[in-house]
Amino acid sequence: MTARLDVTREEAERHVGLVTRFLALGHPVDTKQGDRTMKSAVRMAADLLGLNRVSFAYRIGKPDAPGAYFRAFQIAPDWSIPAARGEFCTRPAMAGFAIKAVATQRDAEGNLEREWVQQTRAPGPVEAVPDGHVVKGVSILQDGQGRTLAKWVKTREGADPLDVVEAIKAAFADYPGCAAPVAAPKAVREDLLTLLPCADWHIGMYAWGAEAGANWDLKLAEEAIGRAVAEAIERSPASAECVVLGGGDLLHADNSENRTARSGNALQVDGRWPKVLMAACKLMVRTVELCLRRHRHVTVRILPGNHDENSAVAVAYFLSAWFRDERRVTVDLDPSLFWWFRWGNVLLGATHGHTVKAAAMAGIMAHRRAADWGVTRHRYVHTFHLHHTAKIATEGEGVITEVHRSPVPQDAWHFGSGFLSGRSIPIITYHQRRGEYGRSVVPIDDAGEAEEAAA
Repeated sequence: MTARLDVTREEAERHVGLVTRFLALGHPVDTKQGDRTMKSAVRMAADLLGLNRVSFAYRIGKPDAPGAYFRAFQIAPDWSIPAARGEFCTRPAMAGFAIKAVATQRDAEGNLEREWVQQTRAPGPVEAVPDGHVVKGVSILQDGQGRTLAKWVKTREGADPLDVVEAIKAAFADYPGCAAPVAAPKAVREDLLTLLPCADWHIGMYAWGAEAGANWDLKLAEEAIGRAVAEAIERSPASAECVVLGGGDLLHADNSENRTARSGNALQVDGRWPKVLMAACKLMVRTVELCLRRHRHVTVRILPGNHDENSAVAVAYFLSAWFRDERRVTVDLDPSLFWWFRWGNVLLGATHGHTVKAAAMAGIMAHRRAADWGVTRHRYVHTFHLHHTAKIATEGEGVITEVHRSPVPQDAWHFGSGFLSGRSIPIITYHQRRGEYGRSVVPIDDAGEAEEAAA
C-alpha cells in the first residue's frame, strides 16, 4: 500500500497537517454543489500542493470513510474541529459540551439513514495556581495522534513572600549602602597646598619579631598606618589643595610569586596577593576620604616602585574608578616614574628612587621642567626607596631634595643587614609664595604605644 501511494510517511503527515490547518481556519469538510463562498479544506490543500483534487480527496478521506493515508500510515486530519462546529449533525454541540465522536448508519445500498454525535463535557475554565503554591510539573495524556486528552498540573508549596522579604533583609543587614559624599570643609586657606607623602608602605610585608625585631602583618599595617595617617591629616591646616603622593612600594610584592621583579629576591608576605592588593586599595581610599574632610580638593598620584611596578598601576585605576563621581578628587594616571606639580611660586617633584638617584633629581627637574623652574622661587624634590630620612642638596643649589622614612618596620633581610631607621608619617604644607609653610611628623612606635595602652 505504501509503495502504491508512492509517498513517504513524512509527506503524508505534511498533507494531512495542511488539511487540518485549513479546517482550523474555518474551511468546511464538504461544500454544497455550486456553493463558491468558501472552498473545502481538502480542496484548499490540494490547490496549494498542486495535486489533483480527486486523487488528493481519496488519500485524505472523510470522517466516516478513512482515506488511503489512514489505511497506510494511520494518520488522518483532526475531524474533531469541524465536528465541534456541528458539521456532522443536525445541531451544534450543547452549551458546555463538545463533540466526542460522530456516527452514521447506512442501508444496504450505502444510503445514509441516520447520523448522530457523541458529546462530552467541554474542558473547564482555566484554574489559577492556588495561593502559596508554585507549579512543580505538568503531565499530559495524549491520543495516538498527539492530541491532548487530559492534563495534570502538579504544584507544591512555594516560599512565603514574607519569608523571602526577611531573607533579603537579613542578606543586606551588614551592607553599609552607598557612601554619602564627603562634605567639603567650610573654610580653607586658598594659598596653601598640603602634601601627604605615602613612603614605602610595603602593604603585605610579614615580619616575625623574634627574627626581625618587630612583628608586622597585614592587619597591623592597616591599623598602624591608618591611625598615623589620620592623625597627620588632622594636624594639617585646611588647604585649598591636597596631594596624596604614593611614593612607590605601596605593596610589598607585585604578584603571587612573592619575589622582586628586578633582582628576584624572595619576599615574606602575609596573605595572597589579591587580598594584599585589596587591603592597599582600601587603605588608600580611606586616606583620600580623610583628606577630603580636611581639604577642598585632593589630587592623587601613585608612583611605581621596584616592589610594585604593576600593582601601582592597578591601585591608581582602582582609585580613579572609586572616585569617578567625586568632583573634588583628581586621580593622576600618568604612568611616568616622575611627578611634577607647580603651586604658585613652588615647584614640586618626586620619584621613587630605584632608577634615579636622589642627588640627580635637581638636574632632571631643571631640564624637564625648565619653564616652571624659571618662574618659581621654591623647589622641592621628594624621593623614597631608602626607608630612612636624608636631605641630599642644600637650598643654595636651588632645590631641596628629601628622602622620606618608611612607616613599616624592617623585614628579616633589612634587620639582618643592620639597617637602622625610624618610622613615621610626614605631612608638609606649602605656601604659594613663601614655599614650605609647615610640617608635621607622626612617629610610629609600636613598643611605646603598647606601653601607653597598658598604662
